[in-house]
Amino acid sequence: MSEHTIKRYEDELNELKETVLSMGSLVEKAVRRSMKSLIEQDAKRARKVIERDRAINSLEIEVDEMTRNLLALRQPAAGDLRFIITTIKIVTDLERSGDLAEAIAEAMLQTEDHPLTHTDSLHNLADKAILQLQQALDCFAHGDADLAMAIIESDKKVNTLFKSLQRENLTYMMEDHRQITSGLLAYSIGKNLERIGDHAVNIAEMVVYMVRGQDVRHSNYKKAATLVAEDEQTKA
Repeated sequence: MSEHTIKRYEDELNELKETVLSMGSLVEKAVRRSMKSLIEQDAKRARKVIERDRAINSLEIEVDEMTRNLLALRQPAAGDLRFIITTIKIVTDLERSGDLAEAIAEAMLQTEDHPLTHTDSLHNLADKAILQLQQALDCFAHGDADLAMAIIESDKKVNTLFKSLQRENLTYMMEDHRQITSGLLAYSIGKNLERIGDHAVNIAEMVVYMVRGQDVRHSNYKKAATLVAEDEQTKA
């Protein structure tokens, strides 16, 4: 390839990365805003989250078009091919996380008639899920496999918080039948947050693949961490 062609190819890869990160930023903001609308009982903010989901969907379509063109016209190999495959997988997780943020905003609108009375566990779960999503985007931006592995390990904490939320809400509903509707809403919101954490883990797993060429999606996490460490020692 000519120097001009190589430069253009590199620019296209960088543009793809920036578009994915822009999409990720929108998703992260959507999750934060949906939770803020819940905390502040701000229906107007919740409706904006719902409306802005279209922008996230548009970026998914844009990324799909960019990756198709790169695969068809550039025929990438090795690391570049892994990067493109990673972006294809990541945007799916981001789009679904955006849908979950929208679902939280929709649930918030229902809490206007059925206010949540016990929210501390929900806030803790939200903080952890949002942090995982933010870190997942950071490890993709910087190609950080070590951070990616840390995110995969930390998912246990999100699952533990969600199970605790389940138990608490069940207790409240059993003690007072008037809490049933609000308790079910809290469960639904918590489940959406737990799933956002799962999508962050999916992104982290793809970053490990992108950087190391190792597929750790269905392997034991401790074994996966050992594989990455052994790979580092081999390269050293």
